[in-house]
Amino acid sequence: MITPYLPYPPSSGGQVRSYNLIKQLATRHEITLFSLIKDPGEKKYVKKLLHYCRKVGVFARSKKAWNLKNILQTGFGLFPFLVVRNFSSEAKWALVKELKNYHYDLIHAETFYVMPHLPMSAVPVLLVEQTIEYQVYAHFAKNLTGWARLLKPLLYLDVAKLRWWEKYYWQKAEGVIAVSEADKNKMMTLCPRLKVGVVPNGAGEDLMKLWGKTKPAKKPTFFFQANFSWLQNIEAARILAREVFPRIKKEIPEAECWIVGQSARDKIGSLSSADVKIVDLKTADIKGVVEAYKQATVFIAPLQGPGGTRLKILAAMAAGVPVITTRVGIEGIDARDGREIIIRDNWSEMARAAVLLIRQKKARFGLAYSARKLIERRYSYQSIARSLARVYREIADEKKS
Repeated sequence: MITPYLPYPPSSGGQVRSYNLIKQLATRHEITLFSLIKDPGEKKYVKKLLHYCRKVGVFARSKKAWNLKNILQTGFGLFPFLVVRNFSSEAKWALVKELKNYHYDLIHAETFYVMPHLPMSAVPVLLVEQTIEYQVYAHFAKNLTGWARLLKPLLYLDVAKLRWWEKYYWQKAEGVIAVSEADKNKMMTLCPRLKVGVVPNGAGEDLMKLWGKTKPAKKPTFFFQANFSWLQNIEAARILAREVFPRIKKEIPEAECWIVGQSARDKIGSLSSADVKIVDLKTADIKGVVEAYKQATVFIAPLQGPGGTRLKILAAMAAGVPVITTRVGIEGIDARDGREIIIRDNWSEMARAAVLLIRQKKARFGLAYSARKLIERRYSYQSIARSLARVYREIADEKKS
């Protein structure tokens, strides 16, 4: 398994997914994990993963994305910025050596932008796409305002590179996994002969354990938690702070808004105010994530940018925090409006729904209860790992035949 991040600690969406899958898969599979890291300090977490993996290799990539080397390589090279910033020549040569010296039945590549590390090999590759990346960056480029609009031609060039390489690596792999039907349909529209399966994201065990143990703050607390290194999460935080929460505040003067997550201070610190609390979490602060969910009254995710299946929403549903989001935000999750979740694409209507949830305690509990039951039926990592293992077997057997 090759990942663009170390799956421990499970504090961001991708880490939650990879860590929980590894734990479940390790009961029936022997796993070698190769991961990229930004900071040498991350090496201390390797021992946690060795409980489940036969071997763990970590390889340095750029600590800071926007350095001169990455910018020049992107500007004068064929690869998009996302691939350049996530490349490690050390990892590439380690994979050459590993595949030459040891037998493997399958390579699980998590995200297309780890694929350039793979050498030519007879080992079949399963590419797992957590989202369709070029769509995320196209959305970002399209919505630039002010002086930043001058960068649009350069960004659209990078999006074109992303789209080309993403399609190239989908077709290069023996199989591709999407996390939602919407992503699968998009992939097959772009590459009609592509073999695509769907294995959804799930809810991590730390938040599954929170059911029945939440202690909402005394004041109604509207909450959004995410890793703010991702563009779509920054956009959603701004919408919550500037469009949705002010409308809630007019109806519920004592209400508070908490926006919590990794890189929050750097990326969205300017949103902080008397009414909006920005809580910056360190990468390893799993306890901080859990505590935020534990105290929240309502989870609001005004997401507009595409992005696979949102683990943050699954986390809130697992913990028993009622969720309000958009149609884009709920993509890939089989939750129904008014039953397990509330879906609103208009910010005034989203605020109105949030106010009603505060005023109608019974409805709030009913929504949370139904959401939790859905998580138990469909989005536990035990069942998700079983689905993924079946795909492993199909691809490995097909290659042998």
